[in-house]
Amino acid sequence: VQLQASGGGLVQAEGSLRLSCAASGRGRTFTSYAWGWFRQAPGKERDFVAAISRSYGITYYADSVKGRFTISRDNAKNTVYLQMNSLKPEDTAVYYCGAWTAPSMRVVSTTPTPYNYWGQGTLVTVSS
Repeated sequence: VQLQASGGGLVQAEGSLRLSCAASGRGRTFTSYAWGWFRQAPGKERDFVAAISRSYGITYYADSVKGRFTISRDNAKNTVYLQMNSLKPEDTAVYYCGAWTAPSMRVVSTTPTPYNYWGQGTLVTVSS
């Protein structure tokens, strides 16, 4: 499975961006995977941002983005999105999407450990 992340860019504080992560290639069906978005700022570790389950629309967010970011998935398009509103300079980072073969329809993961596949990252820069 190959993941292609896109949608990053330069935006002013309080602005919005929508990141996309498209899956392609052979293997399991799109609904076999739970998804997550992580981010990594310069000199820092990769941090959890948001996650969504295989089914039932279960989502989970880092406290720092709760109420501002929304993760969603479009199974027909094999794509996961991260809608980011009210962006802050501290949201500046490279954003990575990840997918993992969750054993349950309802589970999410906030740690990178179980993720099998990663996108290449897309840079988000928020200016003050």
